[in-house]
Formats: sequence, C-alpha cells, structure tokens
Amino acid sequence: MQRPRLPIPPPLRMSEPGSFAYHTLTQRWPAIAQQVITDNDFPPEIVEALEALMEELPDGKVRSLQDQNAPDAAAWRDYLQPFLGQSWLEMPWYFAESYFYRRILEATRYFLPGAGQGVDPFANKKRAGLATALDRLQATSNQVNHIHHANLDSLIYRGLWGNQADLSLQPRRTYSNTETNADYILVDDTSLVLDRIANLQDSRIDFISDNAGSELLCDLYLVDFLLSSNAVSTFHLHLKPHPTFVSDATLADLHHTLEILATDTDSNLNSWAQRLESYISSGQLQLREDFFWTAPLVFWEMPPSLRQDISEASLVFLKGDANYRRLLGDRHWQFTTAFEDIVCYFPAPFVVLRTLKSEVAAGLKQDQLDWVTQEDPQWLTDGQWGMIQFAQP
Repeated sequence: MQRPRLPIPPPLRMSEPGSFAYHTLTQRWPAIAQQVITDNDFPPEIVEALEALMEELPDGKVRSLQDQNAPDAAAWRDYLQPFLGQSWLEMPWYFAESYFYRRILEATRYFLPGAGQGVDPFANKKRAGLATALDRLQATSNQVNHIHHANLDSLIYRGLWGNQADLSLQPRRTYSNTETNADYILVDDTSLVLDRIANLQDSRIDFISDNAGSELLCDLYLVDFLLSSNAVSTFHLHLKPHPTFVSDATLADLHHTLEILATDTDSNLNSWAQRLESYISSGQLQLREDFFWTAPLVFWEMPPSLRQDISEASLVFLKGDANYRRLLGDRHWQFTTAFEDIVCYFPAPFVVLRTLKSEVAAGLKQDQLDWVTQEDPQWLTDGQWGMIQFAQP
C-alpha cells in the first residue's frame, strides 16, 4: 500500500474537547437524525430506531450493523471489528462519521425489503435545495447554451464556491459562485490546472463528486464545457452508491437532476439536459459508483481495482471537504506541511476544490496562517474559505 512519505500523525478523534469533531458528535448528529424523522413519514418502528441512535450519542457503545444482507455488510464487519464495544468518543472522526450515516440507513431500512427500502432519508432536503438552485439558475439560463464561450477558470471558481452548498453544515455567508472571491482562497493553483488541461489530448478526466443540488449543477457546467469544447474525450463522474453525509450526490440524484432540467419550463435548461444525456448515451460521460466512496477508509486505503481505474485519468477533480479529509487521512498534520509530501501516494494528477469545514489542512504558509487565524478564528470550519490545490504525484 502506498502512503504519504512523511510520518503519519494521529487521526482527529471525537474525544478532543472543544474540537469540531466533538461538536459534531454531541450537537450536529443528533440534530441531523431528528431532522430525518421530521422530514419523512416513516412508520413508528423506523422512528424508534432513529431515536435509539440519537440516544447512543455520545457515550454509547459501537456495535455491528444489523442489516446483514446489505451489499456492504461484510465489508463493515471488517471495518468495525477493532472498535466493537468502544465508545463513539474513541473512534477516529471520519470513521465515526461514515458509521453514523450508515447507521441512519440501517435505522431507515434502506437496504431491507419493506417500507424503507431504497428510500433516501435526505431526499426531501436535497430536492428542496435543487429547487432553490434552479430558481437562481433560471435568471442566467441562456449561459448554459453558450457554455463553450465560458472561461475555464471561471468554471473552476464556480465549482469551488458551489462546494459551500452542504446541507449538513450551512456557512454563515455564501459567495456568488460566478465570482472569484480571491481574498477568501487560501491556496489557488488554478493556473496549474489550466496548464494541465491545455496540454491534454484525447484524454480522460475523472471527477469525484461531493454534494447534490447547487453544487452538482456547478459540476455539470464543468463537465459540459470540457466535453463540448473537446478539451477531453471522456469524463468519468464518480457518485456515491447510497445516501450519506446528508447532501452527497448519488446516481439517483444525478438522474433526478437531469429529469428536472429536462422538464423545466425554461427551454435553455431543456437543451442543457439533452446535451448531458447525449454525453451519457455516447459514452463520453460515464457515471460510476463504488462502495469505497462511502467506506470509512482514507484514500491511501483505496482498493487496488479502483486505484488502477483512477490511475488511467489524466486529471482528477476531487470535490469537497470530506474527500479532502480522506486525502489527508483526517490526521493532525501541521497546516504548513508540504501538500505534495502527504498526497504523493495518489494514483493520478489531481486538483482539490474544497471549502473548509473541518480542522484539516496542509500547504499553507506561516504568515498566511497567522493572518487568517486573526481575521476569522473559525476559518477551519465555517465554510467561508476555499482551497484549489493541484498535485502531480
């Protein structure tokens, strides 16, 4: 297994007093589970299971999953073995977060025949977010049919600020995703990304997605531009195989988004949907899902088959805070650690588009770190700051 070339520091844990991880365990997750109850008309037994999950937090004990016929059940048996009987507080943060959302699927019987089978417990929130995004999009919908005239750098910035649209954590202030907002970008390697794409010929780009709704629309802008301008020949869009982290985009979310665009009263959006569907039909846009994207593993634990597949991309776009955490192992790196020395294991050149919502970062300069800490003491977690980081391992 390839790993960072530096000694690996300890993981972020739920038990760290005053940390965002501890706040997540004690405040955010119970509220999210309660919202699932409020947003859905689940039968009493599902409501009771969700309430039992809430009561476990924060001091309850880790147990095995009970939906043993689920397609990922065997993998989770192995993942959980080292933590069984321990407190939630003792788990690493990213592991615990993946486990929490998987427990929501268990409670709502997502993988079991009956009332909850295949029901996305976050669907209502995601669809409301999509409706709001479409209301804004209609005002400038003529732009989607002239996407080939757009500037690639503007679409990269759109993709970055689109990552603020996280239904599990709303930023205090959101930025227009049509503007650069350069003062709030801590690392901006856009020029390196543009150079990389300019030198591609008959190449494949992969895109590891994050949120549905507004962010997915921003991502589809980028997909459309790169394919319609013949900058690349194929585009692989990696989506989650099941709901997680509230707003993460699944294959079902992608298809629902295209259906909504295709049936909108705005003809520009209809044309855009048809164009995207044509890319799918021709194989230029390939939709992929893999249970690794919802596993409690970090990116240097990527299974060999997926690693081999990703290695065939000429460039990978890696979206969002959770993917960034997995890239860095969700570890206590010094924020000034050289980014390339951590991510040297990744199988292809990549760019991260991420707004900060966790206490994980690398590649910053000390004077910059001093400045942003004074400017905004909550800079690591309030979703106001962005990073565009390119690496060519």
